[in-house]
Amino acid sequence: MDARDQQRIETITRWARRTLTTEEAVSLLGCSERNAWRLRRRMLDQGVDGLVHGNRGRASPRRIDPETCAAILSLAGSGGRYRGVNDCHLAELLAEEQGIDIGRSTLRRLLRAAGIASPRHRRPPRYRSRRERMAQAGLLVQIDGSPHDWLEDRGPRLTLIGGIDDATGMIVGAVFREHEDGSGYLRLLAQMCARHGVPAGVYHDHSGIFSPTASAAARADATQVGRAFAELGISSIAASSPQAKGRVERLWGTCQDRLVTLLRLAGAADIEAANAILERYVLDHNRRFSVRAAIAEPAWRPAPARSELDRICAFRWSRSVGNDNTVRLNGAVLQLPTIAAGRGLAHRKVELQLRLDGRLLVELDGRTLLAVNAPPDPKGLREIRVLDPVGPKPPPGGLQRPGFAPAHDHPWNRPGPKAPSRRLLTESLSR
Repeated sequence: MDARDQQRIETITRWARRTLTTEEAVSLLGCSERNAWRLRRRMLDQGVDGLVHGNRGRASPRRIDPETCAAILSLAGSGGRYRGVNDCHLAELLAEEQGIDIGRSTLRRLLRAAGIASPRHRRPPRYRSRRERMAQAGLLVQIDGSPHDWLEDRGPRLTLIGGIDDATGMIVGAVFREHEDGSGYLRLLAQMCARHGVPAGVYHDHSGIFSPTASAAARADATQVGRAFAELGISSIAASSPQAKGRVERLWGTCQDRLVTLLRLAGAADIEAANAILERYVLDHNRRFSVRAAIAEPAWRPAPARSELDRICAFRWSRSVGNDNTVRLNGAVLQLPTIAAGRGLAHRKVELQLRLDGRLLVELDGRTLLAVNAPPDPKGLREIRVLDPVGPKPPPGGLQRPGFAPAHDHPWNRPGPKAPSRRLLTESLSR
């Protein structure tokens, strides 16, 4: 008998001697009153053996035949037909080829008891520990995007792109976008630098927005966002797992709880209204949840001038000017104006900049040649056709050729050989 049976014997004995009431006995036995009377009657009639279940010590009628067990172990052993087969596949093969119907868990217990290990070796979980916060604000900023039904049924599905300072837990920038794209991260970068400064490093996932994913040897600044990080001197660090950037991941849980409620209470139904409410939410979030850094002096570096920051946080491409003084970008065709003395720009290298304010600039050596309105998404540039730029017109006599005037005896000025005379076909036929 086990301890439970002994406790039942003592309780029923005291109950029979009337040192316990029926309610107390039922409570100690842990069963219903009807079952308690049944146990008492069996003990009084059969003794202590009446409390033991009748099947205790008996073999299960559903047990596997020892001969079947021996056959399975022989087939799955080191020299058997099914050696090295995993448990699930082995159960299927036994049922299909040998006619032995056995469950996977039962087969697993049988094999492990016989010392036959699984062919698949699973590594134990790696040891992980909580990383301490950075000591100063601005040393590390975690950035990420959270696609979510922020507007619920009132508007489109949006993505919240934001960054959180690792030392203080402060939201340093956030913006709603239709999708997680490079334009959103450039806006976040410009917003963060203008309000707080330039951080020492950013922590992000392995998205192709930050670095190319096709080749491991590709440069980190080969994308527009990666190029902006490099120009600002920001270290770009890719996290190996979502748990590594857990601070920003936990931020999304808080925002999806609180910010969604605020958007619903304000009745926001589009991205413009959502961004307006987001500005107020960031201030309240930082007031409630930010903490003090271990070192009070922040590590933010001064941001460049506003004009230079706008240039860095923009999409930029280098293009060659065609013979017709046009430059092309993603299907867009831009006719460039003439420069000094009516000369053209054929074969010159120019830089095209798609600013976040919706302007498409063409610059040459720091000088703006052309500025047109453009959609903020680079995919929409194919619709732009600018064939009549605003600028000085060429002189009426045509373009002036640069260089010196040739001398009178220059080969260009010498008379060439006289062309032979040609007779008309009608003259030969008339003769």
